[in-house]
Amino acid sequence: MEGKVLHGEKRPDHKTALLDFTKEDPWRVFRIMAEFVESFETMSKQGPLIPIFGSARLKPGTKYYESAEELAGMLVKRGYGVLSGGGPGIMEAASKGAYENGGISVGLNIELPMEQHPNQYQNVALDFRYFFIRKVCFMKYAVAVVAYPGGFGTLDEFSEALTLMQTNKVNRVPLVLVGRDFWQPMIDWFRNVMLVDGTIHAEDLDLFHLVDTAQEAYDYIVEQHKHGMTDTIKID
Repeated sequence: MEGKVLHGEKRPDHKTALLDFTKEDPWRVFRIMAEFVESFETMSKQGPLIPIFGSARLKPGTKYYESAEELAGMLVKRGYGVLSGGGPGIMEAASKGAYENGGISVGLNIELPMEQHPNQYQNVALDFRYFFIRKVCFMKYAVAVVAYPGGFGTLDEFSEALTLMQTNKVNRVPLVLVGRDFWQPMIDWFRNVMLVDGTIHAEDLDLFHLVDTAQEAYDYIVEQHKHGMTDTIKID
């Protein structure tokens, strides 16, 4: 079947496009390998890192933006590096708090059709084509994980960390949710629906900790590390 013509240009039909895509797969493996090698080489030199996740849409001056900036500043003064998605919103707040307090600010940037553009507060920046490689880097080098209010991307990142720890694919590290008003309804659903229906165990609810402020998040992370919760995380 001939491809359709759109605005004077010939488009390949579905079957042709599928065949062209399949032919590229062996070469795509090398591109994936290269992205893993480059990111591992850079990030392995940054010391202990704490990812801070959250919405790209929250603006400077909002409660959670200011909180994330405050938390990042406290963490780098303690000797941690801060890891963010490199974009605007909470990612920018985390990068800014680390950068302006003289600490390590690592941004894992990814090209998206909307919202994502690199913020200016990164002293180490990596660019990713593939989401799954970026997500490996978030967890592989994390000694704690913090999630502020966000959208589907934030939920994906929180769920990834939660699942990896629940299934013992990574060592357990402090996993902190900041913002009771935002997160409590989800936690209530975990307890009142998932737990009641038997799709999770009661001990799974102990894998994360809910707080309201940057100071509470900081205190919890420091206290957990003092009491022996692992300060390194390794992926099988």
